[in-house]
Amino acid sequence: MSDQDTRTEADSLGEMEVPADAYWGAQTQRAVENFPISGIGFDRRFVRALGIVKKAAAQANRDLDLIDEETAEAIIAAAEEVISGEHDGQFPVDVFQTGSGTSTNMNANEVIANRASEIRGEDVGSRAVHPNDDVNFGQSSNDVIPTAMHVATLESIERDLVPALERLRTALGEKEAEFDTVVKTGRTHLQDATPVRLGQEFGGYRAQIDKGITRVNKTTRNLSELALGGTAVGTGLNTHPEFPERAAEYISGETGLPFKEATDHFEAQAAHDAMAEAHGALRTVSGSLHKIANDLRLLASGPRNGIGEIDQPENQPGSSIMPGKINPVVAEAVNQVHVQVVGNDAAVSTGAANGQIDLNLYKPVIAHNTLQSVALLANASETFAEKFVDKLEANRERCEEQVERSMALATALNAHLGYDKASEVAKEALKEDKTVREVVVEKEYLDAEEADDVLDARAMTERGIPGREE
Repeated sequence: MSDQDTRTEADSLGEMEVPADAYWGAQTQRAVENFPISGIGFDRRFVRALGIVKKAAAQANRDLDLIDEETAEAIIAAAEEVISGEHDGQFPVDVFQTGSGTSTNMNANEVIANRASEIRGEDVGSRAVHPNDDVNFGQSSNDVIPTAMHVATLESIERDLVPALERLRTALGEKEAEFDTVVKTGRTHLQDATPVRLGQEFGGYRAQIDKGITRVNKTTRNLSELALGGTAVGTGLNTHPEFPERAAEYISGETGLPFKEATDHFEAQAAHDAMAEAHGALRTVSGSLHKIANDLRLLASGPRNGIGEIDQPENQPGSSIMPGKINPVVAEAVNQVHVQVVGNDAAVSTGAANGQIDLNLYKPVIAHNTLQSVALLANASETFAEKFVDKLEANRERCEEQVERSMALATALNAHLGYDKASEVAKEALKEDKTVREVVVEKEYLDAEEADDVLDARAMTERGIPGREE
């Protein structure tokens, strides 16, 4: 790299050569060189959250006369550009870095300081606006990064995941209504069980997603608490007493979400139980999606030699060698998302349980994995709804055929013949390859009309005793 391609910046350790067109400074450059680990940087949501935190801090410090008006307004303007995504390329630090996220905090400080200096008409690198003394005034990486973690996570849940889950819930609810008249064989232990309506099964799926939305929404209470104002260890050293509350109010105004100062700053910096709790809810939602996707793959198996009770969409050819084969590719993608989320949960829960004394040192990896899980689940839910669930059709003829041949219809005979005779009928039906209806009439346990009443598959899908007036 030639001299024309770089400029010289300095930090407490000395001078560093930084790309000439970069807004970042010496500390960021050191981190770039120190952590060539994964090539993975923080995502849009987290960078946006950093901009929101720095803007709110400048606003609060301006109100408290701790930073002069001109400097504060320049910081606010630069932070707004970070919030909007104009400088995402200026955040090159690897996720796998110092456990406090100090490198990323300083990355934000340097980018905003240099851009703010430029806004004031000064040169990049001039430190007309100082990254530590101005942008980071009254803050520490130890309270900025956990604050950004909560802001980014709660925003991504509220803005990305919940709407996507609501979209999937609607799709499942529509199929619940559409398939309400389709009676089919229930299955427990993957064996034939008493009849159920296909709409009832889809109602169960809809309820899973509905409860999942409730679960993730319950994480709002603890994620809304912000560590900002605790500075290094939670004591609030070098921070104005009114700073945390004012900054939290500005963050709430920026996001439209109910953020507030942490009830205990020592807990907020030394532990990340709120993040572990949130990811636990994500893992549970992921499990729901996995279960639903697996069930739908089974119900659509075939088309001739499987269960075949629903017809899946033809999204793409399923095989490079078998002509005409169609696979449930979207459902399989959802299954794979679950595997990744479970892996992320292991990282988040392990990280949240670690860290020593006054600081949890797994902040970056907790943030990264949580935000990845939210993004994957949001995208998977939207795609699952649009490209799979919406396009499902019931194979009504197949459902009717299978339910009539099911031995489990004999369950309805219990109240009329007793368990032993009903079991006899079921076993003979299987052995002779006959229906339960045929056998019970042949044995003259019931006449044809009685058999029709007792073995009414539709009636079996409701609470009650078929063939007996209540």
